[in-house]
Amino acid sequence: MPELPEVEVTRLSFAERIAGARVLAVRIGAPLRWPLGCQPASLVGRTVGMAARRGKYLWLPLTRNTPDGGGGGLLLHLGMSGSLAFDAAAQIAPAGKHDHFDLVTSRGVLRLTDPRRFGAVVWSPAIDAAPAATLLARLGAEPFDEALTPATFHAALRQRRTAVKTALLAGDIVVGAGNIYACEALFAAAIDPRTRCNRLSRPRAERLLASVRQTLARALELGGSSLRDFRDTHGIDGAYQLEARVYGREGQPCQRCGVALRRIVQAQRSTFFCPSCQKR
Repeated sequence: MPELPEVEVTRLSFAERIAGARVLAVRIGAPLRWPLGCQPASLVGRTVGMAARRGKYLWLPLTRNTPDGGGGGLLLHLGMSGSLAFDAAAQIAPAGKHDHFDLVTSRGVLRLTDPRRFGAVVWSPAIDAAPAATLLARLGAEPFDEALTPATFHAALRQRRTAVKTALLAGDIVVGAGNIYACEALFAAAIDPRTRCNRLSRPRAERLLASVRQTLARALELGGSSLRDFRDTHGIDGAYQLEARVYGREGQPCQRCGVALRRIVQAQRSTFFCPSCQKR
């Protein structure tokens, strides 16, 4: 599943190239997770603004070319297996079986490909109005937001009795720590993923927040992770998975202490950790 680093890498790979383009046509394929919510023809003639990201969602502003400059935009989610491609060529390949949305613009075509169709493209009159606001309402803080301090992070954890790995995956305290990144951050912070949130001390919570930020920053540098089929809109793989120290390494020796790494299942997701280095 594309996580925050992959979604941000995707945004960076097309945002500036499509900004300022005029929408020429919209093509809808097979139904996605949610309906578009407007007539495709109503988007024609609008001007594309600068794409933004909130959690794993992308917001693509589309402004009417009228005196009032009416706003609105598309909220996009890549789901479990989706990817976006931006092709600036005059002629692009015909839509394939898994190509479910094309935004045809004067600068190229933004295409959503999603074999499992858990992704979404939803029209909203504003990012702070329904349906966008409803979909974004439960998201936690952005990991690099200065308002997310060690104190606020620790206070939020203290309200939870669930395992810390599960809390990270939930995304309602801090967004972005998907499965691979949560495993890696917990290893870097030397915290057992089964540790209950409300048992974490302030110093350990501070160390975990720093590890989450360092892990996500490194993933962004490396273009995210390509465990299955993730590509950015240039078609380039991510490389973070090549540096993973615990994820996917069950039975291999810990790089820190040499003990065999373990795999357990938490919240229906595989968790990889060192039973020696990572303490409860």
